[in-house]
Amino acid sequence: MLDEVVAVLACPHCGADLERAGNSLRCAANHVFDIARQGYVSLLPGGTKVVGDTAAMVAARADFLAAGHYAPIADAVAGAVSDVEGCVVDIGAGTGYYLARALADSDRVGLALDVSKYASRRAAKAHPRMSAAVADAWQTLPVRTGAVSALLNVFAPRNAAEMHRVLRPDGRLVVVVPNSGHLADLVGVLGLLKVDERKQERLTEQLADHFDLISQRTCEFRLSLAASEAEAVVAMGPSAWHSDPEALRARIAALPQPIAPVASVTIASYRPRR
Repeated sequence: MLDEVVAVLACPHCGADLERAGNSLRCAANHVFDIARQGYVSLLPGGTKVVGDTAAMVAARADFLAAGHYAPIADAVAGAVSDVEGCVVDIGAGTGYYLARALADSDRVGLALDVSKYASRRAAKAHPRMSAAVADAWQTLPVRTGAVSALLNVFAPRNAAEMHRVLRPDGRLVVVVPNSGHLADLVGVLGLLKVDERKQERLTEQLADHFDLISQRTCEFRLSLAASEAEAVVAMGPSAWHSDPEALRARIAALPQPIAPVASVTIASYRPRR
């Protein structure tokens, strides 16, 4: 855990500041959180029961992203915070891919928050200026109030009130959501979960009380996937919970190769409303 990242963390039990104590983090009330040998720390409140991405889902995501298929999205996210100084926090960071890109060519530090310990293990090693913690986006974030320069939220849950709390008054929130046409060629053929056509409308409603829109753009590009990569893009997302792997593999094998769906997302930047 980087000292610069520990400086923005808060105890998930009492909200007090956390400080390093050997291989642990400790608050003034003597709540202690051990740093795992893989480099991350779990900051879930005691008794929390959540279901995060499985080891298989995280592995599929790591392989797919490492191949560069979503590089245009990562570049756009990095560009949206290129002028930001200070700590960047990614909520629902997964393997830390997008946050690592945002930290490149800068001296910023980053904190990857994800409810999956398997994702946090990978995120802890994704970039030398990044630390990782297990946390639930729907609960109070283990982050000090007003301590964060920028927040990333890429294909992840959004807790508007908490995001507003942890951001500096001049901070920035960057949100990426899929459009209704995202991977539509695969969705129809493979019977995957569809993106809600009201996704953008619901996003606006979620953030309206806490954030003002600064800018918004569509990022759209065609992919070229081998059968195994098409399996990975399904296995790394929510459709993985609802698909039979063997049946999915057979359907993908029957598709013309390479498989060329269109990726379509909206990338929006917001400022906290005062």
